[in-house]
Amino acid sequence: MNPGYAGRTELPDNLKALFRPVAMMVPDYALIGEIMLYSFGFLEGRGLAKKMVTTFTLSSEQLSSQDHYDYGMRAVRSVINAAGLLKEAEPDEVEQILLLRALRDVNVPKFLKDDIPLFENIITDLFPGLERPNINYGNLESAISKSCEHYNVQEVELFIAKIFQLYDTIQVRHGLMIVGPTGGGKSSNYRVLQHAMSSLAHEEMFEKVHVDILNPKSITMG
Repeated sequence: MNPGYAGRTELPDNLKALFRPVAMMVPDYALIGEIMLYSFGFLEGRGLAKKMVTTFTLSSEQLSSQDHYDYGMRAVRSVINAAGLLKEAEPDEVEQILLLRALRDVNVPKFLKDDIPLFENIITDLFPGLERPNINYGNLESAISKSCEHYNVQEVELFIAKIFQLYDTIQVRHGLMIVGPTGGGKSSNYRVLQHAMSSLAHEEMFEKVHVDILNPKSITMG
């Protein structure tokens, strides 16, 4: 039930009376993060976990409050999973840079545009002197370029950046939503990514992407 959490409900009082109440405390994110980072092969797990938790704490204090912003255990796990994937792909890279990339990849796509500079400031303070790393997506960049041509859409820098954000988010989340105004490029975003990834299905990193479009109004609530 998890009352107080988005989308969950309180038990009615007559039902609540039949159950024994249980008090729960917020877990120590830093300790959990540290152990998970070590399990992914990080050597600086303790320091990195502290920085990650501080990032989330400062973000929750300084950024605007939106329904879809989440700084709880789920967000912590997503960042650690992303960092783990990066560590696997680039075992010799500086660990702080890997965590920095993971924090950016997981969080920036969901922030409103006014909150992004605030988040960047927090990250710059916590990771001083670290350059933003260049990410190598292999042949995906050229494939996206061809897919844009296929769908007759312009390769605007921001649009391409959003496609890569969707790609990065899919790597660490089971389910996600693309939100934005009408004509904002949501459908074109996933279509271009689908086409690009499907065209690279012969490579080890990618496979054919299937899209099933359902109209939610065509399905009963049950």
